[in-house]
Amino acid sequence: MWPRNITQDQTRAIRLLGIPFVYALLLLAVPLGAILLFSFWTQDFMTVDTTFTLDNYREIADSPIYAMLLQRSLMVSGIVTAVTVILAYPVAYFVSFHVAPSKKSLWLFLITIPFWTSYLIRVFLWKVILGYNGVINSALLQVGIIDAPLTFILYNVNAVIITLAHAFAPFAILPIFVVLEKIDRSLLEASQDLGESRFSTFFRVTLPLSMPGVVGAVLIVFIPTIGDYVTPELMGGAGGKLIANMIQTQFLQLNNAPLGAALAIVAMVCVTAVALAFVFLNRRWLRARR
Repeated sequence: MWPRNITQDQTRAIRLLGIPFVYALLLLAVPLGAILLFSFWTQDFMTVDTTFTLDNYREIADSPIYAMLLQRSLMVSGIVTAVTVILAYPVAYFVSFHVAPSKKSLWLFLITIPFWTSYLIRVFLWKVILGYNGVINSALLQVGIIDAPLTFILYNVNAVIITLAHAFAPFAILPIFVVLEKIDRSLLEASQDLGESRFSTFFRVTLPLSMPGVVGAVLIVFIPTIGDYVTPELMGGAGGKLIANMIQTQFLQLNNAPLGAALAIVAMVCVTAVALAFVFLNRRWLRARR
């Protein structure tokens, strides 16, 4: 029996929220707690020593390769996020402000078409496009712009950035579009009636009001890309590996799950710190504009 001071509506709300809470706890908190606990253990091939230790974190701090991979991962994720959001904003703006309401659903449908195919298929298609004898090199050779195939567009960081930017483009377009749709058009008309040009209206009214969508797009793109290991594995070559590839290697190839768990925790902390810093700077920027 519930206490008498809890009403029937509150009881119903508790029951409704209880199922999602337990679901999130089992699928998010418990695995995360297990990874955190595992990071303080050690493993010798198949034997796991559950003695509490900081040896994994000491090894990460002492080995420069982990710092290099983490730095490269943050750099790649930052570039991918910047490129994706910068290219996504004009698309979302065009669909929101220049496409007839009756055709917006068609445009959104076209934007989501890449999700119809497997992520691996899209990655392999980019290998065909960027390959030594791929579409880009063949076209440039046919036109006569280059004398030999370009080698810097595949099996390196550049290929990883291009592939990830394409893969996560819809994730950036949709949240920006949703926020742009909510902007009251009368505010833009009032700004122009007061003498502002379309250019200044965009930077003084539209862009600040759309920043929640931009922030959402940045977080949606930045957080998953730093944990992606399929694209660096297939497109990065020896010089395009990221921290996720090292984590996968520790778990599945070197049988050192505790060190892999420690790397995952370190990467997670770094991503959280960068995301919080971005949100904080965005709030300060919005306050300064007021």
